[in-house]
This record gives sequence, structure tokens and C-alpha cells, in this order.
Amino acid sequence: MPDKLSTYRAKRNFQRTAEPKGRRAPSNKAPSALRFVVQKHAARRLHYDLRLELNGVFKSWAVTRGPSVDPADKRLAVEVEDHPLEYGDFEGTIPAGQYGGGTVQLWDRGHWQPLTVPADQALRAGELKFLLEGERLHGSWVLVRIKHDRSGGKRNNWLLIKHRDEAADPAHAAALLEQDRSVASGRSMAEITAGIGKSPKPFMQAGARALKAAAVWQPRASAKVTMPRVAMPRFIEPQLATLLEHPPAGAAWVHEIKLDGYRLQLRTERQHTRVLTRSGLDWSGKFPEIARAAGALPDCIVDGEVVALTPKNVPSFADLQAALSEQNTARLTFFAFDLLFLEGADLRPLPLLDRKQRLEALLSSRKLESIRYLEHFDANGERVLKSACEMELEGIVSKRRDAPYTSGRGGAWTKAKCRAGHEVVIGGYTFRDGTLRALLVGVHRDRKLIYVGRVGTGFGQRVLKPLQAALRPLTIERSPFTGTEAPKAARDIRWVKPELVAEIEFAGWTDSGMVRQAAFKGLRQDKPADSVQAERPSQLRQADVPDIGTRTRNKTMADNGDEILGVRISQPTKALWPDAGDGRAVSKLDLAHYYEAIGDSMIAHIEGRPCSLVRAPDGIGRQSFFQRHAMAGQSELFELIRVSGDRKPYLALGSTAALIAAAQSAALELHPWNCAPHEPEVPQRLVFDLDPAPDVDFAAVITAALELRTRLEQLGLAAFCKTTGGKGLHVVTPLVGRRDRLDWSAAKTFAQAVCARMAEDDPARFVINMAKKERTGRIFLDYLRNDRMATAVAPLSPRARAGAPVSMPLNWPQVRTGLDPAKFTVRTAPALLARNRPWQDYAKAAQSLRAAIARFTRAPAVATSRSPRVRKAYHRAGKRRS
Repeated sequence: MPDKLSTYRAKRNFQRTAEPKGRRAPSNKAPSALRFVVQKHAARRLHYDLRLELNGVFKSWAVTRGPSVDPADKRLAVEVEDHPLEYGDFEGTIPAGQYGGGTVQLWDRGHWQPLTVPADQALRAGELKFLLEGERLHGSWVLVRIKHDRSGGKRNNWLLIKHRDEAADPAHAAALLEQDRSVASGRSMAEITAGIGKSPKPFMQAGARALKAAAVWQPRASAKVTMPRVAMPRFIEPQLATLLEHPPAGAAWVHEIKLDGYRLQLRTERQHTRVLTRSGLDWSGKFPEIARAAGALPDCIVDGEVVALTPKNVPSFADLQAALSEQNTARLTFFAFDLLFLEGADLRPLPLLDRKQRLEALLSSRKLESIRYLEHFDANGERVLKSACEMELEGIVSKRRDAPYTSGRGGAWTKAKCRAGHEVVIGGYTFRDGTLRALLVGVHRDRKLIYVGRVGTGFGQRVLKPLQAALRPLTIERSPFTGTEAPKAARDIRWVKPELVAEIEFAGWTDSGMVRQAAFKGLRQDKPADSVQAERPSQLRQADVPDIGTRTRNKTMADNGDEILGVRISQPTKALWPDAGDGRAVSKLDLAHYYEAIGDSMIAHIEGRPCSLVRAPDGIGRQSFFQRHAMAGQSELFELIRVSGDRKPYLALGSTAALIAAAQSAALELHPWNCAPHEPEVPQRLVFDLDPAPDVDFAAVITAALELRTRLEQLGLAAFCKTTGGKGLHVVTPLVGRRDRLDWSAAKTFAQAVCARMAEDDPARFVINMAKKERTGRIFLDYLRNDRMATAVAPLSPRARAGAPVSMPLNWPQVRTGLDPAKFTVRTAPALLARNRPWQDYAKAAQSLRAAIARFTRAPAVATSRSPRVRKAYHRAGKRRS
């Protein structure tokens, strides 16, 4: 067996240098997790040595200017001799005159995973993609060998490049390399040179630690992952394709047949499979055969499409509709084209071809009749599209071969069609002699249903009867359409609730925006009606193609993205609010800039606290969801907080960059706990929500806030006011927190008693009963925000409501007649915040809740309160000792 370390040993005199000699390395070794180190090396010139464990040794490169987390930087990496694994614990000074003489610092270390497999073959081929998970370096990287050394020498030169992912951080790339503390000993380069300070903690003998990146690719037959298991997501929003007139050209793309069916996601866990639609609905009962077949798979999430094949093996949407209507689904086929999760590993960060390779291996080892792998083609896209059209297929989908899986619509997936097709919303129909003649259809624009024409053909007997049955119970009196071309009421027209989505084929759009020669294909039950918008093909230029691993600043397409504080904003022009009161939409990029502008002011109120996000990926009025816990694939800028009694960690945002990452995930609202930072069990503020009934004027809410302020100040508490972004106001009281040694029960009881006293003093104006029938003409004093897991919208948080309002902190002189909460929006708040500087003394104003309770219980009003329960609770709270 050849000694891989012979070159290393020949260059060193181990009588003079403390570098490890190293044991004879085996030719092949497959540890559970591969390790890496980066050593800062002050030799003749300062450089950084990157070492990747492979086959029992460290493959090593001298990176002249250090690894950069800016994807735009291509750093020269000179390949050097293999080093022994023991070198991963070496930190010290190599004597002058010896090879590499100078100080060596352990600048970073951790684990790595190859994305191009097998790794040794990738190195021989000259391109190795890999993931790092270290103390300082994270995410996806690539080493690319330079074919010809310009100097004519014999050096084996490479380029080290950071891929564009959530770990990329161009804004802080230089500052990262300036960090001068060893990750193993905490020593600076000067301290190491002087031989002072602690010895480095061992790493190479410490055993493999948990890896947070991706899995090592195993042989194709098993396709197993070796990383520790992580929680399987309940649902992953699918990646969508952008419609183009022509498929993209170039070797960066592969092409798949566009299937004419239902997009589905197979989620198999412990041999139980759920079949989910593109919006997350559980359709397992509609496709029982596919669900049973997928039960033979290991724990995984597979993306694909279910189709009905004709005798010519061409997908038919009409046949699929018929099969579902007749509940005859045994002959349907699920074509799998992506693998998102496998046996505890989230595979979405991996390049497309790596995911497909795993998927093919997974399915080829199991003969599942109803589940098939969808092949891709490396040929020219135009030729693939032409062939698809000749076979009477719908078109093709083109995908970037090296792109990660990204939910939503972006430029890494595109589609080109052989014939025009679209989804439309049915808002009415015409009839004759009781039989449907044509559908009246529209699409959504700015939350209105715009009429786009009639669909008059395609109603075979097999689909006509169930279609009429579906329309009949939806009859309404008035037209749901808007637009200049919308039809007027007539004797032969029936209007219906715009809830059904139809798939159509048509010859194109007229100049006035109507569909031409439209034919009905079937109903789509997998897509909500309010998500249907007009989709028109666009041109894709080479400059518009997102380049994985390099910086792209082109703003001509929504998917190219912008960067703010190192966070890439994908689809920056996507409208999240259609209008912020100035006639302009608020885009995702606008939201990110807003968070950047107010970040320092907001962070003080949310840092270190569990924070729930209201996310609306497609903007207000579309589907939204509430996220409390960590999710797979989320930004590493988000912090995690463990809460007693809950196995899942909660999200927390601790920096302006984290706020921008929240904007990237379309987090339109932030709702933190009211606890002390990093202490979920300690109340540190009270929030009183003044919520008026619809018939209460806002002036009455202003008066109530001023009265509540007076009551709190009489109890020795400071009070601050903010708008809610809605029709009410919040009065907020900062507390000293841990020093009081009071729990959430005391905080909630106190808040309830204060509100109860206000309601008792003036029952005509205030109520503490949530029942709507009790609230008419009065203001609901909501004390329920003051429980352990309760949240309140954060100061300066936007709201997912029309007009893009924010919850705006106010100075008390602003809380007066004429106050208009609607003027505080994402567009206006930053300038108003800088001008008025509200809540400047908030942190210094914290007071003792225990003292306030004592004052409250001594007050005469408690003794005469009409609520025995409140009196009893407050005498008990005043004596409580946690």
C-alpha cells in the first residue's frame, strides 16, 4: 500500500518541528462525518490552509487570501501535499528555516460533506462541490481546478468559490477574515507566537459531532444518509416554473416533459404516506393506490405529478378528471421528479442533479407500478420542445442542473408550452333549454375578479353532468366580475360564487385581454380560486439567468434578487401589499428595506424572545400561515429558543439581518412573547389592548388610552402607547422582570384586575367580556395578551392588512384628537420614527410589578369591587412569593 504521507514527511524535520508525523494512512476510510480545518498560517506571506478529510488524510490547499463568504470572490487555492489527520489539532509555531516556517492558528474547524460524489473522482475531474459546517464557515462551496497555470509552473491551482445561499454574507466577508481568535484555544496569532495562553482543545480525537448540513452520498443501491435525523417538514411549498416563450439554452439546463395532471407531494413517514396537493391539502383518499405504493418507501418527501395516460402514453387531463369523478384511480401514474427529504436529511440545498440521482436510485431499487421516475434530457431545449409538441404533449419544464430547491416561482425552473393553457375562475355560465352552453371566466388582479371571456367547447357528456352539478349550488344574484368587458345580466346567464377553478386550452389573448377559442379541459380542485392570476410568457435573456455560486445583481426579472446586509431577496419585485396608501405596491424588497431602516429600534423589543411570524408568500389576500417553531431550510440568521414543555424550539430574531431574512420569507407580521430576553418564564412587560366595537369612534379609544395611562402611573408603572396597525391602541408597561420574582399568573391577574376596575367604574364605555354581544358600543379591554405563551404585535411590525399599516410607537402628545393610525405605514414609518423618536426612555422606565400589585391591593376600590373573584385573586397575588 503506498504511503500517502511520504511527500509530507519528506519536507519536514520532525526533530525540529512540532508538527505531527502522522500514522500511515489507510487507503480508504469512511467515517460517519468527514472533518475539515482551516489554519491561518503566517509563513513568508499570510495565507489560510484549507484541509478536507478524505480517505484517511487531509486533502490540502493554501488559499492565498483566505476563504471568502462573498460569492463574487474567486480565491486562488494552491493544492499542496496531503497532511495527516493529526494535523487538525496542530496549533503553534513552525521554526524559521523549516518548510512552512511561521505561526499556525486553528482559525476554523468542523465537518464537511461532498455534494459531488464520489469526492475523489470529483477532485480528479477538477470540480468538487461541498458543504461546510464549522465555527465560522457554513454552507455550500466549490473548488474548481484551473486548467492551465499562467506562470507555466507545476503548481496545481484551483479556485475556491462560495455558493450563493443563506450562509453567503458579502457585507461581512472582510470582517470575518480579520477575526484573530483560535476556535480551539481562543488565542491570537501574537499569543501563539509568544507561546502563551491555553492549549487547543482536541478535535480530531473527539469523535464526530452532529452535522447540520446535508448527507454524504452513499452507493446508488442504498441511497442512505448518515447524518443525524431531523424533523420531517409537514409540508413543503412547491417550487414553481416561470412561463417563457422559448426554453433557455445552454449546458446549465436540463429539460423534462411537462405533465398534464395534478402536482402532488408524497410524504412517507414510518411506512404511512400522505398525498398532499400543491396547497397542502390531504388527498390520500383520492389516490389510495399511490399512497399504498409509496408506503414501501423509506421516510421521504417526493415531488411529482399524477397523470392519466392514454393508450398512446400521453397524459390526458380529461381522463384524469374522469378517473377522479368515477373514483377509478387504479391506473393513474405518479411521475416523481424531485426528492426533497430522505431518512432524516433535508436535501433541498443540494443541486438538482444530486437530488434526482438520489431519487432515481431510491425508485430503481423498488418496483412500484404506480410510481415512476421522470427522466430529464441534456439536449438542446428547443429540440426537446419540438419533439414534445410532435408527440402532442403539453410542453417542457427546464431546470438549472446546479440549483437548490426553492419554494415559490423563480428563474431556476421555467416552462414552455406547445399550446396555450391557463387556469381560470368560473363566475357564471350561459344556458339554453336547461343545458350549459358556455362558461364565463375570469382571473384575479388586485383582489378583483377580472372578466377574460367565454369557454364554449370541451363539454363532453362525461364532464357536462358533474360540471353542472358542481355549479348549481353556487348560484348567486349578482355578477362577481369587474372590468370593462364584463357581461351584463341577461335571461340566459346564471352567476355563481367564484370558487371553482377550470383548466382551459386557448389560442391566445386578444388585445383587450380576452381568451380566444377557449376549450374546457376540467376542474382543478387542487388550487384555490383566489390564487388564479393572468400568466403571460416572457423572454429570458442569458443575463437574467440566476448563476448559482456567483453574484447576480440584474434586476430585470423578479427572481434574480437583491442583497441587503448579505441576505439575498429572491423575487424582490413580488407585491406583498397592492397599495400602501400612495397608489404603489409594497414589494418584498420594499419590506426588506423597511426592516433595515427600523431594525435597531425594533430589535430592542423582540430580541431573545420567542417570536411568531405571520407569513404570506403571495401577499395579503392570499394564503398565509402562522409560524412559531423552527422549520427545515430556514435562515441560519434566525435564533432558536427552547421553551419548557415544548419539544420544538421557537423562533427568535436577534439582529437586523434576521429581520431581513424574515422579509425574504415574506414575514409580514412579527408577534413576540412579552417575556424577558432568553427567559420565557419571566414577564417583562404588560400589554393592554384597547379594542373598540365597530360602532365606537376612535376618539373614544384615545380617551381610554389616556385614562389607562393615568391609572397605571398612579400604581407606580410607566405607560407607553402604540397603534396596533388596526382600529385600536396598545398601552405597554415595561417591568423589571426577574428582580420581582413573579410569574405569569401574577402578571395576567394584575392586568385583568386593572381592566376589571376600569370596566366597573364605567360599564357603559368598557367591557372585559370577549363575547361580541357584550361589546356593542363599548371598548373591549383585552388583558389576555399577558399570559405565558400569549403574543402581541411588535412595535413597528407591519400588519398583513390593506394599506400596509404598522404598529407605530407614539409619544403621548401624539395621542390626541385627530390621531390617524392609517398614516403609519411601511412607506411612512421610518421617516416619522426618525423625526419623533418615540419610546426613547422605554428601557429605563421599567418598574416593579410586585410594588404595583401592593399598591393596587391597598386601594379602596378593591374592597368595594363587585367582583369577589377579582378581590380574592388580588389579595392572593399581593402575597405571592415565587
